Amino acid sequence: MEEMEEELKCPVCGSFYREPIILPCSHSLCLACARNILVQTPDSESPQSRRASGLSDYDYLDLDKMSLYSEADSGYGSYGGFASAPTTPCQKSPNGVRVFPPSMPVPHLPHHHSSGALLPPPPARNQCLTCPQCHRSLLLDDRGLRGFAKNRVLEGVIERYQQSKAAALRCQLCEKSPKEATVMCEQCDVFYCEPCRLRCHPPRGPLAKHRLLPPAQGRVSRRLSPRKISTCTDHELENHSMYCVQCKMPVCYQCLEEGKHSSHEVKALGAMWKLHKSQLSQALNGLSDRAKEAKEFLVQLRNMVQQIQENSVEFEACLVAQCDALIDALNRRKVQLLARVNKEHEHKLKVVRDQISHCTVKLRQTTGLMEYCLEVIKENDPSGFLQISDALIRRVHLTEDQWGKGTLTPRMNTDFDLNLDSAPLLQSIHQLDFVQMKVPSLVPAPPMLQMEECCTQNNSATLSWKQPPMSMVQAEGYILELDDGNGGQFREVFVGKETMCTVDGLHFNSTYNARVKAFNKAGVSQYSKTLVLQTSEVAWFAFDPGSAHSDIIFSNDNLTVTCNSYDDRVVLGKTGFSKGVHYWELTIDRYDNHPDPAFGVARVEVLKDVMLGKDDKAWAMYVDNNRSWFMHNNSHTNRTEGGITKGATVGVLLDFTRRTLTFSINEEQQGPVAFESMEGLLFPAVSLNRNVQVTLHTGLPIPGFYSSRASIASSHPGHP
Repeated sequence: MEEMEEELKCPVCGSFYREPIILPCSHSLCLACARNILVQTPDSESPQSRRASGLSDYDYLDLDKMSLYSEADSGYGSYGGFASAPTTPCQKSPNGVRVFPPSMPVPHLPHHHSSGALLPPPPARNQCLTCPQCHRSLLLDDRGLRGFAKNRVLEGVIERYQQSKAAALRCQLCEKSPKEATVMCEQCDVFYCEPCRLRCHPPRGPLAKHRLLPPAQGRVSRRLSPRKISTCTDHELENHSMYCVQCKMPVCYQCLEEGKHSSHEVKALGAMWKLHKSQLSQALNGLSDRAKEAKEFLVQLRNMVQQIQENSVEFEACLVAQCDALIDALNRRKVQLLARVNKEHEHKLKVVRDQISHCTVKLRQTTGLMEYCLEVIKENDPSGFLQISDALIRRVHLTEDQWGKGTLTPRMNTDFDLNLDSAPLLQSIHQLDFVQMKVPSLVPAPPMLQMEECCTQNNSATLSWKQPPMSMVQAEGYILELDDGNGGQFREVFVGKETMCTVDGLHFNSTYNARVKAFNKAGVSQYSKTLVLQTSEVAWFAFDPGSAHSDIIFSNDNLTVTCNSYDDRVVLGKTGFSKGVHYWELTIDRYDNHPDPAFGVARVEVLKDVMLGKDDKAWAMYVDNNRSWFMHNNSHTNRTEGGITKGATVGVLLDFTRRTLTFSINEEQQGPVAFESMEGLLFPAVSLNRNVQVTLHTGLPIPGFYSSRASIASSHPGHP
């Protein structure tokens, strides 16, 4: 009930209404406050004269508003916008409304001109009242403020409100410091304390029949008792008995007789009272529903404040966790890269140490041959010397030739050619931002690629994603798209419910763009942010146990292979190539009884139980201790002198830019270009038996003999 207190206060004085009157605009004022804001206007400025001059009330209403709002403060101003209105100083009410004091009466004295002639009396003035709430100007008639009806309903509401606010009912007859009332006379409608009741309401005499009630019961009785019937403002002796529908006001019988409302539609006062009560009740029902909704809405907003605070804490924690996860992933990747550097370090050391060992053995053999030859030269028997001299001369030349085939050239350089490409990662970090989820509520939000779990290895890419935190819409599946590695069109590479996918068979040394979107029955989400992936420049791979013949024996992390059968068996590398230039080497670790292993490339469906090159799915070079041949589809070509021994190195160079396959032995090209028109997905391949053991070396740079040949070909385009 306290919320309605502002409705019970006068807009001028700011206190509870005292003797409120109803203005034609339906607003109310205290009678005393209405007297305070009355102003005098000449007849020429009255609303009737304005209408006669062609100006409407709305024009002057705008003029009133302009004069009101041109005040220096934000309070309301009373009527005073006419040019001829007296410029009376105004004061400000407690409620912020400017109030003009009542005009002093001007004595009607004869005016004299300077020439001595009498001037006409000043024009008559009318009383004008401006509503402080709607600023509508009202011209009063001869009755003045008595022409406005009293708002008895408002008086009753204020009285009940004040009684409900009072801690105790007080005596109404005590002159000073009213005492607490003990009884209430129902007929007198007065609350008495005990002394005032004995003095003013004796139990004997004419008041003996009055009914005395306890104060609380008397308050209820006063609320339920009918209030005094209001009288007509035009005819004070007549009660309101009818209601004028056109004027929207109660009228008396004499108003209808005199003809003021004779042509208007009138209805019974009681019927209209019940009708308006019903309409007000219905309107209150709708307003009550709005108020109930407003209360529920306020509860919702307060809950939202708490939820926003909780979500903010949760989201901050999630953001910190995501950033920490990125840092952890970067640290893990750093460890992996350092491991690769250490692996390269060990590989370089192993190659150099193997070359040291190989060179030491050959040097020891050469030194022994030289010492033996020197001792033979010391012999003086010509026939004996000539029996062995030819063989010694051939051995010396052969040994000298062996030293001349790059044996004294280091097989490994000391530089580390690993170039860490961090530009895509830095670009992704700079693009790290929040996803604005402005998609419809039924469509899932765009997934978030988890940078810490996305990586590339050789020509494969692994991508991981998840739904954003606090996502309310469930996704039924995801669509992963990659471009072609050259900035071309995106294509779908995965559709399913999983949130991780590995894409194999990509091109080496290529940059791919990846993105993912979610879908459900309502539709498809927007794309995630695009992730840039860089495949390896060179291939690091091992032999593949899954596709090899069952007789193949693996060791050294699948880098070393041999066989437990005397028949040739095929083993493939784990990585296939379809683009770029790739080079790998195989070191002969064991070579017994002069077998002829084969080295080359093959398709995944190649025969595994015959020598490499026997079918049309493989391109190979098979070699023994003296010579080599190229073989494809069981066709032998290009016999070339020069074989392999234990410790020898066979190189395979697959160039998809020129579509050629070339072989080398001990870093020297073996024969011409072996095969041309190479295309499709090809895997490194070897066939061997139990007399041979080889070790694979990958991630190697293009050998010098091929680089020199490429430079010569570019300078002489006419030569192959």
